[in-house]
Amino acid sequence: MGAVLALADANSPLRGPFTLFFLLAAPSAAIGAALRGLDPFGRVLTSVAGAVVLNMLVAQGMLAVHRWSVPGGIVAVTALSSLILLLTLVRRRRTRGPSNGWGKSVRGAR
Repeated sequence: MGAVLALADANSPLRGPFTLFFLLAAPSAAIGAALRGLDPFGRVLTSVAGAVVLNMLVAQGMLAVHRWSVPGGIVAVTALSSLILLLTLVRRRRTRGPSNGWGKSVRGAR
């Protein structure tokens, strides 16, 4: 909702809070999905810190090339978050191995 309100340039008082929530939640969810091995508190803390870092890197990169814009930043964060999530899903699919159709791996089965 935050990305839609910001990209549509809606004149709503909820645009700021929803956009801020989106900019923290989208990268946090993608990074959190990649960190399956951590305990829940460490996973949340690391994913939120990673989201802040991702947002700062996007902003710094856009400022460095003199192409700063709010819609551009939202699109960049969305694209990077989607890429992280996609790579995580591809890695999980590849390491899980072939399935027998019932959700059980056929690796090592006799």
